[in-house]
Amino acid sequence: MNLSKSKYCNGIQCKKMLWLYKYKPEEQEEIDNQAVFDNGNDVHEVARKLFGEDINIAFNEDLNEMIKDTEKALENENVIITEASFNYNNNFCSVDILKKEGDTFEIYEVKSSTHLKDIYINDASYQYYVLTSLGFNVTKCYVVILNKDYVLNGNLDLDELFIKNDITSDAIAKLDEVKSNIEDINKYMEQTEEPDDDIGRQCFDPYDCPFFKYCTRNLPSPNVFDIGWNTRFDKKLSMYYNGKTSYSDILGAGGLNPKADTQMNYELYNLEPKINKDNIEALLNTFTYPLYFLDFESYQVPIPTIEGTKPYQQICFQYSLHYYLEKNGELFHKEYLSDDYEGNPMYGLCKRLCEDIPKDSCVLVYNQSFEISRLKEMAALFPEFRDHLLNIVDNIKDLLPPFKNQDYYVKEMGGSASIKSVLPALFPDDPSLDYHNLDQVHKGDEASNAYLSLAELSEEEQETLRENMLKYCELDTYAMVKIYEKLLEVIK
Repeated sequence: MNLSKSKYCNGIQCKKMLWLYKYKPEEQEEIDNQAVFDNGNDVHEVARKLFGEDINIAFNEDLNEMIKDTEKALENENVIITEASFNYNNNFCSVDILKKEGDTFEIYEVKSSTHLKDIYINDASYQYYVLTSLGFNVTKCYVVILNKDYVLNGNLDLDELFIKNDITSDAIAKLDEVKSNIEDINKYMEQTEEPDDDIGRQCFDPYDCPFFKYCTRNLPSPNVFDIGWNTRFDKKLSMYYNGKTSYSDILGAGGLNPKADTQMNYELYNLEPKINKDNIEALLNTFTYPLYFLDFESYQVPIPTIEGTKPYQQICFQYSLHYYLEKNGELFHKEYLSDDYEGNPMYGLCKRLCEDIPKDSCVLVYNQSFEISRLKEMAALFPEFRDHLLNIVDNIKDLLPPFKNQDYYVKEMGGSASIKSVLPALFPDDPSLDYHNLDQVHKGDEASNAYLSLAELSEEEQETLRENMLKYCELDTYAMVKIYEKLLEVIK
């Protein structure tokens, strides 16, 4: 088989996944990795300049052309080559950064992550094996990751932004292992009948496998892998290996945990809604008027572009705000969507937010850790708004607990307390609360991508997209209003 470094890593994770990619690609579920690919491309583009000017080997469907271009670039005595391409016994790789000094070479595998992972070491070790097998004198092998603690201050400092992890000793130690892995993968891929390998931790470690649904197609529906409430995958696997796959099997064996057992019982026996009025009322009694419902939209980029921010820091660019000035009063709405596409959208957002939410007002959010973290980060960035933003933090209340704690549970929630699960469970027949009825933007990552695309659009396209972004964010806070009203209703 013709192996690449990505196929090699797939084979390391699960050889059956590689087999299915080749023989049954139609069975894979679509996993949206576009943001991951985009981040990787952005990081690679910046990392190219780590050692100065480079010769980049352009991608070509004909890999032999890339190899020829690499051979030509290697004619230079001292050179930095990006995407240098090689093939040894049908084992192909493109090295992110290859540094040549005289007759010695250094490999740099660039990742858009802030953590060094075993799979990255396997990736770089495969490249080390290919190049050394071809006779290259590789003296160093590195995995380059982002420094999560780097803060942009002026121009990008590439030496501070990136961390170069020397994994040369690992690559040397893995030479025989890589060779053995390649032989095992090639032998495995010769099978024409589908292998019957069982599922296991490899299904989601280190990456989610797109064939998991296919490989579990013969299990009962629902089954142990449909259980929510943050039940660990290892625990589900343990039940599976012990032959307890259906909800009735699991409950008959003593169950998993109280929340998971509630989910299973409600789905098996179609139980009436679970409502703990005392706990719900105790929470509602902590809310005061005026009462504000707040939701942020944000984006993340691996390479910070805003002064004072870090890699992958959440950058808020939009909010929606529904509010009541008094109990049983009229519902009002305000919103903000930055048009500062090339600068810092957070400044204008903070300025408007401090105007829209008076100090000491009760502010409701859904899953408070996100909004609190964003507000604290922005307070640190903008001293002029610090006191007001931290005052908002001090007055935040969370709508999540009744659902997270199962003080309010219906089977339609399907083991999840997320607002995207709770809302349709509580209001199944209300089209005004259905995110599927929105145009262009239906979920958070689409809002993020939409904002990042705005600068490239025409004025007319911007206007249409902005309108749809506003409708999406507005629905997020209107959903909270409806959930709040439902909680008030059930305690009567």
